Amino acid sequence: MLYKFKSKNAGDVIMLEPNGRKILEIIGKDAGPTGIILPEQMPAAIAAIQAAIALEESHDQNHDEAVVPGDGTGLRQRAMPFIDMLKRNHESGDDVVWGV
Repeated sequence: MLYKFKSKNAGDVIMLEPNGRKILEIIGKDAGPTGIILPEQMPAAIAAIQAAIALEESHDQNHDEAVVPGDGTGLRQRAMPFIDMLKRNHESGDDVVWGV
């Protein structure tokens, strides 16, 4: 399954199911097949994602292991297009939706 996030003020952001689910869980949204993020929810969502990125990067710096699970792409790389989408739509007052 793919998550396809859509909005009026940014190109679609498409994520594989595990990545989209993780982002939605971070921002406190149900990772169901459809949903909406309202403009007033976007600042808290951005802050939550940025905190999760900082936590992941802090955790990575505290470990000397060379083993990288998965493809080595961290949350920062996966989340930045989504954060940009949230910022643009917060400024314009438009929703971000998925699965509709």
